[in-house]
Amino acid sequence: MSFNISAWSIRNPIPTLVLMLSLTLGGLVCYPFLGIDENPNIDVPTVLVTVTQQGADPAELETQITKKIEDSVAGLGNIDQINSQINDGISVTSVTFTLGTDSDRATNDVRNSVAQVRQNLPQDANDPHRGALGLFWRTDRNL
Repeated sequence: MSFNISAWSIRNPIPTLVLMLSLTLGGLVCYPFLGIDENPNIDVPTVLVTVTQQGADPAELETQITKKIEDSVAGLGNIDQINSQINDGISVTSVTFTLGTDSDRATNDVRNSVAQVRQNLPQDANDPHRGALGLFWRTDRNL
């Protein structure tokens, strides 16, 4: 003998309606107490690499600095996206890793990768150890 729920519900509509109404009422009562955030706390591991070179035009920065940095970090694992923005005298490369990647490890990996290519960059490009506008690392947390 098989128990057919739909046949039983058709023969006994009152318990079915009471169950449906009680579940609907319970959902409506509990809905305001759900923890819903408009802006959830998400750790998006993003590393910004900024290189400045006084007097350099964007085309020069692209070929001499930005392409080399992009190529050096492209081999790292778990990369979601690499974006670069170039203006007069400044190149900003944003390396976004997949969710779940440790931000500190991603920062160290990018730092090591750029340090290996640093000798191929122009000599007048600011060095990481020369002031705050040189080459710096920032992880954007809680975007």
